[in-house]
Amino acid sequence: MARVSTDIDAGRLTRLLDAGRGLLADLDVGLVLDRLLELGRELTGARYAALGILDEQRAELEQFLTTGIDEQTHRVIGDLPHGRGILGVLIDEPEPLRLHDVGVHPKSYGFPAGHPPMRTFLGVPIIIRGEAWGNLYLTEKEGGDDFTEADEASVVVLADWAALAIEHARLYENVDARRKDLERALRGFEATAAIARAVGGETDLDRVLELVVKHGRALIAARSVLILLKEGDELRVASAAGSLREHGAERVPAHGWADEVLERQHTLLADDAERELGGMPERLGVAARAALLVPLVFRGRVLGLLIAFDRLSENRAFSRDDEQLLQAFAASAATAVANAQTVEAERLRHSLRDAEDERPRWARERHDETLQGLAGLKVLLNAAARARDADAMRGALTDAGEQVAREIENLRSIITELRPAALDELGLGPALATLLQRTATVNGLDIDETVTLPERRLTPELETAVYRVVQEALTNVVKHAPAAAVDVTVAAGDELLVLVVSRRAARALNGAPPGGGTGLVGLSERVALAGGELEIAAGTPGTILRASLPALYAG
Repeated sequence: MARVSTDIDAGRLTRLLDAGRGLLADLDVGLVLDRLLELGRELTGARYAALGILDEQRAELEQFLTTGIDEQTHRVIGDLPHGRGILGVLIDEPEPLRLHDVGVHPKSYGFPAGHPPMRTFLGVPIIIRGEAWGNLYLTEKEGGDDFTEADEASVVVLADWAALAIEHARLYENVDARRKDLERALRGFEATAAIARAVGGETDLDRVLELVVKHGRALIAARSVLILLKEGDELRVASAAGSLREHGAERVPAHGWADEVLERQHTLLADDAERELGGMPERLGVAARAALLVPLVFRGRVLGLLIAFDRLSENRAFSRDDEQLLQAFAASAATAVANAQTVEAERLRHSLRDAEDERPRWARERHDETLQGLAGLKVLLNAAARARDADAMRGALTDAGEQVAREIENLRSIITELRPAALDELGLGPALATLLQRTATVNGLDIDETVTLPERRLTPELETAVYRVVQEALTNVVKHAPAAAVDVTVAAGDELLVLVVSRRAARALNGAPPGGGTGLVGLSERVALAGGELEIAAGTPGTILRASLPALYAG
C-alpha cells in the first residue's frame, strides 16, 4: 500500500477507506474492475475513466475497459487502443502521469475520428506483487480544471486498494475453481462407486442398466440419458432416463452417425445434435439441441453407447468437464454391464443344463408311473376283448375305467408338479400346508408339520426345490409304508434351509439310501441341482431324510 499523501483531506480519506472496503468485499474480478472505474471518476470528478489490462508479456494492452462513453460512440471510434502513444508511456514507465493537455505531449498520437475531446489526463499504474498488471486512466476533470496532486494521491491509494482487491478476487476464483473441480471429481467418484456397488451387489442386467442411466444423468445434470447396446449391426435402446417421448425407435443402425464413436472408441460432443447425428435424436424419441456420446468399452470390446442429451442449463451444451466426467463414469459402467451380461448368459446356460438334467428324472418317473399304468390298462382291455360273456366283459371294462381315472389323476399331478400354482400365488408355507393336508387325507397318513419360514420370500427355484423334496419324500412313504406316521419340519435360517422328513415306521424309505430306487435317485438329483446335500439314515424306528440347501432370498 502506498504512503498516503498529506494533500488528501479527511473527507476524501474517509471515501478512500470506504472504497477500499467496498472493493475488497467483491469476490468477482469483473465487479471489482467495474467498481474501480466508477470510484476513479467519483474521487476525481473525471468525466471518462478507462482501465487497460496488460498482456502476459506486459508489452501492450490485452483488454481495455471504459466508462462514460456510450455504445454509439464506441462503435464510431472502432478498435480499442493497444497501448501506444500516451497510454504506452505508463506501460514503459509504470509511474503516475498527470497532464494539463494530453494532446501536446510529444508521444501523443492524437485521437481517432469520432473520439470525444479529452484534454486533462491522469494515469496511475496498478501494481500486483511488484509487477505491473494494468493502468487506470482518467480524463476531462469537471469544470475543465486540471487534476490535482490530491487527485493523484487519491488515485494512487485507490490503485493500491484495487491491486489488493483484484488479487483477492483472483485467489478466490482460483479456490472456487478448484472447489468446483473437487466437487466434479467427487460426483464422479460417487457415481463410479455406485456402479461399483452395482457390480458387487447387482447381477440383474436390467437393474444395472437402470442404475447406469440414472447415475449418469445426475452426474452431468442431463435432461435425458440412454444406453444403446450393440447387437450385430444394430444398436438396441436398453435403458433410458429423463425426458423422452413415446414411440421412439427401439433399434437403430450401428453405422453412419455413430461410426466415429464406435470404431475409434472416442467421445463425441455435438452442439447441433440433429444435424451432426443425422436426425437420430428424433428417431430415438428425444428432442435435443446438444448431445454427448461416450462408448462403453470393456477390455477393448465396444458394448454400446452411453448418450446424454441437453444439459439442464440455459444453453444446454455440454462442457469438456462433462465429457471427462462421463467418460470416467462410462469405464465403470461398461464393467458393470459386461459383468451383468456374463451373469445373465451363465444363468441361461445353467437353466438349459438344469432342464436337460431334469429330463432323465422325469423319464424315470413316467416309466415307473404313467407307462406302467398304461401297460396295465392295455392288459385290462385285452382281457375284456377275450371275455366270453357279458359279465366278464363288464368287469374288465369297469377295471379299465378305474385305471383310466387313475392315470388321468396321475397326469394332473404331472401338470401340477411342473410348477404348483400355490407357490406363485401363496408362497412356500401355504403351498406346503396344502400339500401335506391333501396327502394326509388322500393316503391316510398321520402327518405332524412344523414349517418356520421368514417373511421374505425365497427364490422361486429354491421354493420349488423344497416343495418337490417334501412331495417326493411323501410319495415314497405312501408307496413303501402306507398308513405311516410322518413328521415334516422345514426351517430357514440365515445361511441354510434345513428340511427333515421323519417316518415313524418299521421300514426305511424304499429300503435303502439314494441309489436304491428311482424315487430317491430323483430326490438326490433335485437337491444337488439346488446346491444342497441330502442325507438318509435309519431312525428309531423308521427313516430320517434330511436335505440342507443354501437359503437364497428373492429381491
